[in-house]
Amino acid sequence: MTLSRRRLLAEGTAVAGVSLAFQGSLAALFTGTAAAAPPKRGYGRLVEDPDGVLDLPRGFSYRILSREGDELRSGEGLVPSRADGMGVFGRGVGRPADRLVRNHECHPSAPHHVPRGSHTYDPEGAGGTTTLVLGPRGAVAEEYVSLSGSAVNCAGGETPWHTWLTCEETEKRAGEDGYTKDHGFIFEIDPFDRARNADPVPLTAMGRYPHEAIAVDPRTGRVYETEDSFDHPFGLFYRFSPNKPMGGYGSLRAGGLLEALRVPGVADLSTVSEAGTEFTDVEWVEVPDPLASSEGIRFQDFAGGPMTHSQKLEGCWWGQDGVFFSASFAKLSDGSEATHDGQIWHYQPDRNLLRLAVIFRRDPDTAEDQLFQTPDNICVSPYGGLMVCEDGDGENYLIGVTEAGEPYLFGRNRQNVGTAAEPKFAELTGVSFADNARTMYVNCYNPGTTFAITGPWRRR
Repeated sequence: MTLSRRRLLAEGTAVAGVSLAFQGSLAALFTGTAAAAPPKRGYGRLVEDPDGVLDLPRGFSYRILSREGDELRSGEGLVPSRADGMGVFGRGVGRPADRLVRNHECHPSAPHHVPRGSHTYDPEGAGGTTTLVLGPRGAVAEEYVSLSGSAVNCAGGETPWHTWLTCEETEKRAGEDGYTKDHGFIFEIDPFDRARNADPVPLTAMGRYPHEAIAVDPRTGRVYETEDSFDHPFGLFYRFSPNKPMGGYGSLRAGGLLEALRVPGVADLSTVSEAGTEFTDVEWVEVPDPLASSEGIRFQDFAGGPMTHSQKLEGCWWGQDGVFFSASFAKLSDGSEATHDGQIWHYQPDRNLLRLAVIFRRDPDTAEDQLFQTPDNICVSPYGGLMVCEDGDGENYLIGVTEAGEPYLFGRNRQNVGTAAEPKFAELTGVSFADNARTMYVNCYNPGTTFAITGPWRRR
């Protein structure tokens, strides 16, 4: 049985036709799962948006908070292009509403660069972050540049001390592509005190390489980092142990130890094809040269022999006493040792346990445009399971994965940046929930758009 994406959109959550392409169970990773009463899958069929922007299940609605090319409320210029990873910082004492820190993955060719100003690292860098401050009713009250002059700001992650770590997905040096400073670093952004961001300082001890995303262990302050490398040799999965753990804003500047993951006997994570596969003997090996002064980290010779690599390491999120991280795909033609349409891993530090939680397998009998594929940004949902942003060819969806490991559609990007004859739909990015769990925020990469989604959320 073969189901097209459009047929699934019309018929709801039936996924029998893709059972061979998806495998895995998250049940062991989430508390409160009732084995005798598995959770209902999803929120029902997607309803086509008459405005052709974002399809959602019945009862859910979106508000557009910001669009690229519009005027920033600060008057600094236009909203930058290529909205990517995003952090959500919620209500608390003296904080009546949410604040969003949004990455802009801008190369020099991007239509709208992040405006330069007092928060600039390199005047020739096109990327950076903008911060949105929402009012008590959810409308945008402020919108301003919180970092400019960085490059290709892809994803990142939130810290337990309520700051945002934005990651440069490049390793260009000063003198390349017109840059005046080295790039490939992480920067820390304070969502509440704009003045702290006025003099951007790269967190050099956390490595110089094409960063993707991070997640922080809230108990130890250790930072886990993914490296997005499309070409061979592929990226590594890193652990940074700070000298001043949990020290608050600026403490990561004090440096620390950067290590990379080695799974003995596994050179390429793509070769692991069975969901539930576990490794209990993983090793953390010190990075020889975190600044990559002579060669990229993934090219370096580590003590003890070869490291464990993976193509397209992407999203990263802390949850259930461990860190989830995704690999978007692996292709033999690119140099991977095996092929898959996406993996989601879970590493639990207390047990030193690495587990393949989810794998998306290509079904050779279906069309090339697979339904569930290419996981990129991810987050743990307060209602159980995961929310996953696709970044693939063709149509791109926001996918939910239940605690039982069952996928379902939650959103579909309808903004066509191609033509009617050859449509093209960009990825959805930066998915995250408000602290009160009533609103989910998500971006569209192109055209850069930030959404607030509300509706009949229910706990699983």
